Amino acid sequence: MGELRQRGNVWWIRYYRNGKRYEESSGSDKKQQAIDLLKSREGDGVHGVPVTSQIGRLRFEAAVADVVTDYTVNRKKSTAHVQGRIDNHLLPYFGGRKMASITTADLRAFIAHRQAPITHEDGSVIKKGASNAEINRELAIIKRAFRLAQQAGKLVYRPHVPMLEERNVRKGFFEREVFEDVRQRLPEELRGLVTFAYFTGWRIPSELLGLQWSQVDRQAKTVRLEPGTSKNDEGRTLPYALLPELVAVIETQWQAHERLQAADTICPYVFQRQGAPIKALRGAWTAACEAAGVPGMLLHDFRRTAVRNLVRAGVPERTAMSITGHKTRSVFDRYDIVNEADLHAAMGRLAGATGTEKGQSQGQGRVRPFARRRKSQNP
Repeated sequence: MGELRQRGNVWWIRYYRNGKRYEESSGSDKKQQAIDLLKSREGDGVHGVPVTSQIGRLRFEAAVADVVTDYTVNRKKSTAHVQGRIDNHLLPYFGGRKMASITTADLRAFIAHRQAPITHEDGSVIKKGASNAEINRELAIIKRAFRLAQQAGKLVYRPHVPMLEERNVRKGFFEREVFEDVRQRLPEELRGLVTFAYFTGWRIPSELLGLQWSQVDRQAKTVRLEPGTSKNDEGRTLPYALLPELVAVIETQWQAHERLQAADTICPYVFQRQGAPIKALRGAWTAACEAAGVPGMLLHDFRRTAVRNLVRAGVPERTAMSITGHKTRSVFDRYDIVNEADLHAAMGRLAGATGTEKGQSQGQGRVRPFARRRKSQNP
């Protein structure tokens, strides 16, 4: 037997299992949803679904701690990032609350709170509100917390978590002459690094800065990323023998490696700075882009550039994805940027195909009049 109770605008259900009483929020101001939830709990009892003493009592801080634990045991590289979002934004707002009391309306109120700018008393803006992308990352943590709580039998109901539309259109890429202009303004030890990124689209922070000579076969002219060292945790191999610029990069880096060895300095990294791993290059990169007249370009633009160049060269998309390390087609498509030059070239090919290219009149050269068929001589 169960009961319904209304607290404020929210309906709660009360039911008994093995002589113990449990209370749970329906998360809704609609009585019918509470009735449906109560019927579901009664069905759980019939089917032997376990109910723990924490149902309805789980607090937000314990739920998000389970998220961090889940990230830790699965060795997610973003664990520290998730912990930072929890400490800085989620706990100050939801800390101390029971998970069962958090509704979709509460989540929308949190979104409004994060979107609002931080202002002085006079109304002047100290800091703009969070972007939709930032808020979505935090909502994803909350959604994961509800799901893990359900799986652990600590919570039975989870509310709808509304996600925001993201308009983070990716548009930066390098034309060849711009890339060369920026490259020549970089310190010498960074030029090979950005050249490798330009042709392959490999991620500079997580894949190239940590690349070691044990991953390079100079005889076979291949470079491999071991499983677990890439963002998607999948390994991949890059044969570079047919690309002279990459051959030159690897050989130049090897010569620098041998000079260090002769000076009794052992450095396992392919890209290094005076025998030490390169920790950061943002300052040098920003200065080079400004000097080349293209301020604001990102290192990540090399991934977009590589995708576009591979597609332009006619490389099958599946092969291009295996080179750049894109796991899903949807992500790859977001990086396959079409720019004005691409559209201009497409229209040029269309003009050539229809006989309207420059220097050729529309009525000449391509269209032949139909010839009349001769009448048969046979009766």
